[in-house]
Amino acid sequence: MFPRVALYLQDAHDLREGLNYVRYAEARGFEAVWQAESRLVRDAIVPMAAYAAVTERIKVGSGVINNWTRNIGLLAATFLTLDDLAPNRIICGIGAWWDPLARNVGIERRKPLTAMRETVIVLRRLLNMERVTFHGEFIHVEGIELDVVHGRREPRHVPILIGATGDQMLELSGEIADGVVLNYCVPPEYNDHALEMVERGARRAGRRLEDLDRPQLIVCSVDHDREAAIDRTRELLCQYLAQQPHIAKASGVKPEVVQEIQSILGWPATKEQIQRAKHLVPESLIERITASGTPDEARAKVKEYLDHGATCPILYSVGGDIKLLIDTFAPQ
Repeated sequence: MFPRVALYLQDAHDLREGLNYVRYAEARGFEAVWQAESRLVRDAIVPMAAYAAVTERIKVGSGVINNWTRNIGLLAATFLTLDDLAPNRIICGIGAWWDPLARNVGIERRKPLTAMRETVIVLRRLLNMERVTFHGEFIHVEGIELDVVHGRREPRHVPILIGATGDQMLELSGEIADGVVLNYCVPPEYNDHALEMVERGARRAGRRLEDLDRPQLIVCSVDHDREAAIDRTRELLCQYLAQQPHIAKASGVKPEVVQEIQSILGWPATKEQIQRAKHLVPESLIERITASGTPDEARAKVKEYLDHGATCPILYSVGGDIKLLIDTFAPQ
């Protein structure tokens, strides 16, 4: 039923335990594992290196890093290094980050489309082992290249996928990237318009939508006890709707609900605050924008996202038995 399927890991588990999940997903036929880097909790690169080192086949993606906090030379060297660990198995998922987090650490996300365009263009050229001079609005490099002396000098095959939510970033993804990472906490029909935007950008570059990969993050809570699965998702949505307003907007949550949750949650939110506010997340919303419930219910919901144009589900387990989630969707 799911020939392509991927696992998404964030920070709710011990890192060493995560290695076991990745190995198990590889054994069960999962195509990829993606490591989150969103809140100020766990960076993506260290876990990605660990996953790459203990596996043989599964692809390893960043889901997603931002294009503001690593200079372009370091960014390219980082993915060169990961490709050394796992040749042709690394995926660079990159996004424009979000406020208020970026603002709170002193980054002004001005002209995010220009900044992303420059990042993707120069990163791809560097990973192609070119010597690059580029003077844009955000990136200024003069005659730099990946200075490989004791390793492989050939161009590296590292697909670059943009994690996009807004219309213009979706268009840009279609124009310049190898694909788009479609966001989570949105209903399946969100994809209809989103992929229209991706296709518009692809046409501008003389490409087709079918030429681009379109994996999608999907919040997935699987439990034989349906109510337990729903409750775990309610806690996650409570936190994310408050802290990531772009996701709240895309999912169609009423602003007054978000404001009430924000009035209870601090930054960062505590477990106690989440417990106090989670009742504000209606079950109808959970059913609409996540794959939560019994294994059969979760599979049926994920299929809806594929029916609306996603190419590979990236399953974000919000807790519970991760091996049960892997078994629920395992291609083999």
